[in-house]
Order: sequence, then C-alpha cells, then structure tokens
Amino acid sequence: MKINIKATGIELTPAISDYVHKKLSMLEKHIEGNAQGVVALVEVAKVTEHHKLGEIFRTDVHLAGEGIDLYTAEETEDIFSSIDKVKDELILQLTRTRGKQQTLIRKGGQKIKEMMRFNWFRKMDR
Repeated sequence: MKINIKATGIELTPAISDYVHKKLSMLEKHIEGNAQGVVALVEVAKVTEHHKLGEIFRTDVHLAGEGIDLYTAEETEDIFSSIDKVKDELILQLTRTRGKQQTLIRKGGQKIKEMMRFNWFRKMDR
C-alpha cells in the first residue's frame, strides 16, 4: 500500500510520518487481494489557531484502488489519537464491506440452489 501524507497548518515531523506509516500499514491485512494497488491519501492538519479553544487536530484518510473507495476523518486534541481513531474506523469500514460482499455471494449461491431444486422437481413430475 502506498501512503501519501500532507500536513496543513503544522510541520510534518519524522515522528508523525513514522506513526502514520506504522498505523496505516496495519490495514494491509484487512484489504482483500493485492494491497499494492491501494493508495492512502492522508492529510494531517491543525484546525484551530484560537488560544481559548486549544489546539484541535484533524486527520483525513482516503483509501482508493483495487475496488476500495473509503474515506474517514477525525478531530481530537491530540494528533496521535486522531490517527488512531481514523485507523480504527477504516478497519471497521473494511470489515463491513468484506462482510457485505460475503453475504451477497452467499445469497446468490442460495438463489442458484433454489433454482436448481425447482427445475429438478419439475423434471421429475413429467
């Protein structure tokens, strides 16, 4: 999986970059098929500059490629916790889509079985 990182309003330090790579590389085991064709576009940003509100960080991730098109964003007071929350949400979305695909395949197989049974009994009655 290729990971592109963009920083807005903050400096992209090696610590942040390494943390993003470490966390998003965990998604590869949840991606079905070839994970090499998937691109993760990550934007890490500092949202506020106001001193009374404190610092709020936002992390946006867009996964695209190989039949995947997922997007999620999180805002927290700590940049590393927002990256963790984004990773957890993406894992949830990936497992959901895989479950939906498996369910559709099972339903299709069941319909084919029903059609075969129906045709079999029709032929037996003649």
